[in-house]
Amino acid sequence: MLFFFDKRAAASMNVCVGSFSNPEGLDGLAHFLEHMLFYASEKYPLEDSYSKYIAEHGGSTNAFTSSERTNYHFDINTDCFEEALDRFAQFFIKPLMSPDATMREIKAVDSENQKNLLSDVWRMNQLQKHLCTEAHPYHKFSTGNWDTLEVRPKARGIDIRCELIKFYEERYSANLMQLVVYGKESLDKIQSLVENKFQEIPNTNRSCFSFPGQPCTPEHLQILVKAVPIMQGHKLRIIWPITPSIHYYKEGPCRYLGHLIGHKGEGSLFLILKKLGWAISLSAGEGDFTREFSFFKVVIDLTDAGHEHMGEIVGLLFKYIILLQQSGVKKWVFDEISAICETVFHYKDKIPPINYVVNVASNMKLYPPKDWLVASSLPLNFNPGTIQMVLDELTMNNVRIFWESKKFEGHTDMLEPWYGTAYAVMKLTDSMIQKWIDTAPNDCLHLPAPNLFIPTDLSLKDVQGKAKYPVLLRKSAYSRLWYKPDTMFFTPKAYIRIDFNCPYASHSPEAQILTYIFTQLLMDYLNEYAYDAQVAGLHYAIYLKDTGFQVIVLGYNHKMRILLETVVQKIAEFKVKPDRFAVVKESVTKEYENFKFQQPYQQALYYCSTILEDHSWPWSEKLEALPHLEADDLAKFSPVMLSRAFLECYIAGNFDQNEAESVIKHIEDTLFKCPQPISKQLSPSEHLATRTIKLESSLSYFYPIEGLNQSDKNSALVHYIQVHQDDSVLNVKLQLFSLIAKQAAFHQLRSVEQLGYITVLMQRNDFGIRGLQFIIQSTEKDPQEVDLRVEAFLKVFESKLHVMTNDEFKSNVNALIDMKLERHKNLREESSFYWKEIVYGTLKFDRKESEVAALEQLTQQELIDFFNEYIKVGAPRKKILSVQVYGGLHSDGYKLAKSERIQPQSVRIDDIFSFRRSRPLYGSFKGGLGHMKLQMFQPGCTVTVREPPLMQHCS
Repeated sequence: MLFFFDKRAAASMNVCVGSFSNPEGLDGLAHFLEHMLFYASEKYPLEDSYSKYIAEHGGSTNAFTSSERTNYHFDINTDCFEEALDRFAQFFIKPLMSPDATMREIKAVDSENQKNLLSDVWRMNQLQKHLCTEAHPYHKFSTGNWDTLEVRPKARGIDIRCELIKFYEERYSANLMQLVVYGKESLDKIQSLVENKFQEIPNTNRSCFSFPGQPCTPEHLQILVKAVPIMQGHKLRIIWPITPSIHYYKEGPCRYLGHLIGHKGEGSLFLILKKLGWAISLSAGEGDFTREFSFFKVVIDLTDAGHEHMGEIVGLLFKYIILLQQSGVKKWVFDEISAICETVFHYKDKIPPINYVVNVASNMKLYPPKDWLVASSLPLNFNPGTIQMVLDELTMNNVRIFWESKKFEGHTDMLEPWYGTAYAVMKLTDSMIQKWIDTAPNDCLHLPAPNLFIPTDLSLKDVQGKAKYPVLLRKSAYSRLWYKPDTMFFTPKAYIRIDFNCPYASHSPEAQILTYIFTQLLMDYLNEYAYDAQVAGLHYAIYLKDTGFQVIVLGYNHKMRILLETVVQKIAEFKVKPDRFAVVKESVTKEYENFKFQQPYQQALYYCSTILEDHSWPWSEKLEALPHLEADDLAKFSPVMLSRAFLECYIAGNFDQNEAESVIKHIEDTLFKCPQPISKQLSPSEHLATRTIKLESSLSYFYPIEGLNQSDKNSALVHYIQVHQDDSVLNVKLQLFSLIAKQAAFHQLRSVEQLGYITVLMQRNDFGIRGLQFIIQSTEKDPQEVDLRVEAFLKVFESKLHVMTNDEFKSNVNALIDMKLERHKNLREESSFYWKEIVYGTLKFDRKESEVAALEQLTQQELIDFFNEYIKVGAPRKKILSVQVYGGLHSDGYKLAKSERIQPQSVRIDDIFSFRRSRPLYGSFKGGLGHMKLQMFQPGCTVTVREPPLMQHCS
């Protein structure tokens, strides 16, 4: 019998030194220092030994630099926590910053910046900073690159390493650090451990960096900035400098105003814009805050029609602000927000320890000690004067408007220096904004009604029996219900997931895109009704999937059934509204057009999936189909799509058995058993399963293709090694190899060879088909060269497997066992784990136990044999797929890859779909309905229900 307990410890160090502290002329130095502290220390001088130790003991580590702080954090299996904490402490005691490592890591910082150059998020954020006073640190470039950390300092005779060490010694002081440690030991023991490990951190009594004053002077206010984004679409950002609400966190002025201005229910600004066909989304709230300054932001995604009515949209926003002024601050609104926040706090899901320690360490700088843990439950104190003070700052003479659209190309006269964003600035006047207000539509804006979805019954069900795994509770010709009562988390929450398997939903590119528009329209129709539910902690989503679509509802169970039945009723009564169809079609079209602006490594992963998945349609064919689709097409298609369906259902959490069955019976009655049924049952031949292409042993397949955006200099490689179909023994061998090799791969390919900032070795699971993939994005070398470096790494790593001591092997095995024995943190995490078993058809609900048992029997020689058979360069059963995306810097390499003579044992894929048709398929684990035996839920039931896999055969 295995006992699951919390096997994860974590720590986070928050250092009150961020990019605002960068010395003049050394932009990015604080971020660069963050990178450098990971390399080595005087006590642990072996380069990368810290990250290697963390990775080999089941952990992860990372850091980030913001304007006023840098946060370092890690998690690890609990038995190895003390040594990990000691290694971590050396970051802040005696780090080594060797000249060689310094030069290499400048390239890593530059590679990170290269990744961001064509990201609209980074570009627009820097533009907002750029259009502030140059004297304020907010104006500066924070990330750093080769130019700021190498070229410019060298031209001025500055030794960047000396500046780095000086910055560390002068800025990093113990009195500017906040540490949070999460472990299984007693508080006294943890305190003693921390005092012992961290007492040598120098304390120079430095003051926290402080720069009083606002980043925006009058010349930076009341402006309209037209900017050209990378991606298709139009966005409006209306921004006001305000008094930072951190000074009034118990009163929550920005939470109150964000709740009302960002509301999406009846009478809201968004609903008016939506009905006019002008907006796709709207959000409102505080951002970019320090104790000295802050901004309140309203962000609106516009339709093409909305772009033509920018002035009226801004006018409507100001009309709503005037409404709030005239209505006065409402106590009932504040009480509702406060009640929701308090309920969230009391029933908050447990999160991974690494996230928890980062959150608390960040809070330690912002709040007094008594509120470090409870800040998320605030606000508590109703103070209308504080809310009114911030509301009074949302004026027309204090506003900054950033308007983004491709339509501004050729109509700008300035470039932001760091990212090259084209923009133009126009000064606004009170009279101009007043004209927008006067010409805005006179629709009925009003405050929202009280939220009826706030849960009032938070009691826990008395579930008879303790089901360890999901059971097949109910089966019919129309559906299959898996049920898992909550026996671990004891919260008044539930999780419902329903797959609508509809054969007609994906039989062509047009069908799949129409199904996608169908799901988006459903969400659109439900928005007004369901928004209050989401505010109250009851969430839903409708997703496209390969075999139809999926409905997910999760959160407080009290009123969950009401929401789910409304969603199902909308499906049953679906009608196409031509005006909303046009808006959603436009949004979907832009989404598909913007695929070409994704990062090259994301494109490579997409091509890899397209090659491996038997029945997937390319985005290009769906994009080609979009212009020809009209509302009538969906009106004709949706009844056909819904006419045949089978529902795979999962209900977990605070539902009893009878309630769960009742929910599914109601859905069946609505769709299948009404006087005029919407759907009919599937025949045995209509049940769908996604299947995976089987690569041939001893062959290397490669697919070279140009990046879709040749202005992106980055190239990318996905080097995929297909290994086996789901099997407990082979699974753990693959997992153990990945655990041992991933940090070594990162260090060699990223830190030493500097191929690129994005360098990852990870496992891959395609519906039960397991493998490994190296993901590397690079400007340094083209994908073919990067592919050779991956092979070279595997050759070197082979010797490391052989020289690994037995203790090292056992340590890695134990680390992996500890990872598997870690308990699920919350209902969503548990449900996602079991749902994957259901949707893949593997049904190994006891997977953790069976794989732990396999690990306990595994020998080092068996791991080496596995490597020699499946992973090693030239291994007899090795199957490789190399997806190579060539960026703008490597166009010559692409031409060579397409024209050069193909080497023996290599196969170039020139056409994905011809290749797919030529290859056999792995058998699916998903059996037909006839293979499934019904396992009724009984008290104490722990039976795992399995379907036998289909026989493997070629297609």
